Amino acid sequence: MKHYFKFLFFALLVLVMLLPVAANDTFTLRAGVSIDEVPKSIFGSWTVKAEIVESSNYALFKPKSTDLWNLSRVGNVLNLSNPFTGASADVSINAAQGNVVSFTRKVDFDNKILTDVVTIRLNNNTFSGINDIKLEQVSNVDGHIIKSDTAKYEIRGEKISGENALK
Repeated sequence: MKHYFKFLFFALLVLVMLLPVAANDTFTLRAGVSIDEVPKSIFGSWTVKAEIVESSNYALFKPKSTDLWNLSRVGNVLNLSNPFTGASADVSINAAQGNVVSFTRKVDFDNKILTDVVTIRLNNNTFSGINDIKLEQVSNVDGHIIKSDTAKYEIRGEKISGENALK
């Protein structure tokens, strides 16, 4: 009987150790908000004006900017692109409630991590909101964060093409 419990314990231990590996090979669980909850009026091309409201390093971030955002849906993914710069990124939807949408874009480059967290309130063919930016410098020796700078921008968007928000 004593050997039976040892065997059972060992078998359960092996099962517990292998379960995460098997689960990762079989399926991926993703938390977050479904793209179906995002208002259709967000999709299209937008002229976006940004003005800095606070920063940890004003010398690093532009005080004002004008940009072009193209927000599109490809399957279950929200994509943010800029046809002028060629930049494109899939974004994670943090929240979508009524006409308020929040999403995150994270990009790694040159030992840096750039994270944008955008929250906008749609109003017909315009939006207003905040873009919180964090730029982290990563050590190329051990991967720890060496320096972190932040900026908060007030943003305003005006739709120039795409699905009409007035429907």
